[in-house]
Amino acid sequence: MFTALTSIVGETTTRGGALAQLPATVAAHGPWGDGTFWPFFLLFPLFWILVIFLFIFVGRRAWRRNHHWAATQGAEGVLRERYARGEIDETEFRQRLEVLRSQPPS
Repeated sequence: MFTALTSIVGETTTRGGALAQLPATVAAHGPWGDGTFWPFFLLFPLFWILVIFLFIFVGRRAWRRNHHWAATQGAEGVLRERYARGEIDETEFRQRLEVLRSQPPS
Protein backbone atom coordinates (compact mmCIF):
# COMPACT_ATOMS: atom_id res chain seq x y z
CA MET A 1 0.00 0.00 0.00
CA PHE A 2 2.85 2.35 0.80
CA THR A 3 4.31 1.93 -2.68
CA ALA A 4 0.96 2.68 -4.24
CA LEU A 5 0.67 5.84 -2.21
CA THR A 6 4.17 6.94 -3.12
CA SER A 7 3.48 6.35 -6.79
CA ILE A 8 0.35 8.49 -6.55
CA VAL A 9 2.18 11.29 -4.82
CA GLY A 10 5.24 10.94 -7.01
CA GLU A 11 7.88 11.10 -4.32
CA THR A 12 8.88 9.07 -1.32
CA THR A 13 7.47 10.72 1.76
CA THR A 14 6.32 9.62 5.11
CA ARG A 15 3.06 7.77 5.37
CA GLY A 16 1.30 10.79 6.89
CA GLY A 17 2.52 13.06 4.10
CA ALA A 18 1.27 10.65 1.45
CA LEU A 19 -2.13 10.44 3.09
CA ALA A 20 -2.28 14.22 3.23
CA GLN A 21 -1.68 14.38 -0.53
CA LEU A 22 -4.19 11.62 -1.33
CA PRO A 23 -7.36 13.75 -1.28
CA ALA A 24 -5.82 16.23 -3.69
CA THR A 25 -4.94 13.42 -6.07
CA VAL A 26 -8.42 11.98 -5.85
CA ALA A 27 -9.92 15.42 -6.42
CA ALA A 28 -7.72 15.91 -9.47
CA HIS A 29 -8.60 12.60 -11.11
CA GLY A 30 -12.06 11.99 -9.73
CA PRO A 31 -13.27 8.64 -8.48
CA TRP A 32 -11.75 6.86 -11.49
CA GLY A 33 -8.17 6.99 -10.19
CA ASP A 34 -5.78 7.68 -13.03
CA GLY A 35 -8.44 8.90 -15.43
CA THR A 36 -9.25 5.60 -17.12
CA PHE A 37 -12.71 4.39 -16.36
CA TRP A 38 -15.30 2.10 -17.79
CA PRO A 39 -18.76 3.67 -17.92
CA PHE A 40 -20.44 1.49 -15.31
CA PHE A 41 -23.10 4.15 -14.94
CA LEU A 42 -24.51 2.97 -18.27
CA LEU A 43 -25.03 -0.58 -17.01
CA PHE A 44 -27.76 0.24 -14.51
CA PRO A 45 -30.12 2.03 -16.93
CA LEU A 46 -29.34 -0.59 -19.57
CA PHE A 47 -30.24 -3.36 -17.12
CA TRP A 48 -33.60 -1.78 -16.27
CA ILE A 49 -34.35 -1.05 -19.92
CA LEU A 50 -33.72 -4.72 -20.71
CA VAL A 51 -35.91 -5.85 -17.79
CA ILE A 52 -38.77 -3.58 -18.91
CA PHE A 53 -38.37 -4.74 -22.50
CA LEU A 54 -38.45 -8.35 -21.36
CA PHE A 55 -41.67 -7.79 -19.41
CA ILE A 56 -43.29 -6.09 -22.39
CA PHE A 57 -42.13 -8.85 -24.75
CA VAL A 58 -43.37 -11.67 -22.52
CA GLY A 59 -46.65 -9.87 -21.81
CA ARG A 60 -47.40 -9.22 -25.47
CA ARG A 61 -46.48 -12.78 -26.39
CA ALA A 62 -48.76 -14.20 -23.70
CA TRP A 63 -51.60 -11.88 -24.74
CA ARG A 64 -51.24 -12.90 -28.39
CA ARG A 65 -51.18 -16.57 -27.47
CA ASN A 66 -54.32 -16.22 -25.32
CA HIS A 67 -56.02 -14.11 -27.98
CA HIS A 68 -55.18 -16.69 -30.64
CA TRP A 69 -56.38 -19.51 -28.39
CA ALA A 70 -59.68 -17.72 -27.71
CA ALA A 71 -60.18 -17.05 -31.42
CA THR A 72 -59.64 -20.72 -32.27
CA GLN A 73 -62.15 -21.89 -29.68
CA GLY A 74 -65.05 -20.65 -31.73
CA ALA A 75 -68.68 -21.48 -31.16
CA GLU A 76 -68.13 -25.16 -30.39
CA GLY A 77 -65.66 -24.30 -27.66
CA VAL A 78 -68.08 -21.87 -26.08
CA LEU A 79 -70.83 -24.47 -26.32
CA ARG A 80 -68.58 -27.08 -24.63
CA GLU A 81 -67.75 -24.64 -21.84
CA ARG A 82 -71.42 -23.84 -21.24
CA TYR A 83 -72.23 -27.55 -21.11
CA ALA A 84 -69.34 -28.21 -18.71
CA ARG A 85 -70.51 -25.41 -16.40
CA GLY A 86 -74.02 -26.85 -16.41
CA GLU A 87 -75.67 -23.88 -18.10
CA ILE A 88 -77.24 -26.18 -20.71
CA ASP A 89 -78.24 -29.84 -20.57
CA GLU A 90 -77.09 -32.66 -22.85
CA THR A 91 -80.04 -32.52 -25.27
CA GLU A 92 -79.64 -28.78 -25.80
CA PHE A 93 -75.88 -29.26 -26.21
CA ARG A 94 -76.34 -31.92 -28.89
CA GLN A 95 -79.00 -29.89 -30.72
CA ARG A 96 -76.88 -26.77 -30.83
CA LEU A 97 -73.80 -28.79 -31.81
CA GLU A 98 -75.69 -30.30 -34.76
CA VAL A 99 -76.81 -26.83 -35.85
CA LEU A 100 -73.26 -25.51 -35.64
CA ARG A 101 -71.80 -28.43 -37.60
CA SER A 102 -74.49 -28.28 -40.28
CA GLN A 103 -73.72 -24.63 -41.10
CA PRO A 104 -70.86 -24.00 -43.52
CA PRO A 105 -67.92 -22.17 -41.91
CA SER A 106 -67.71 -18.54 -42.82
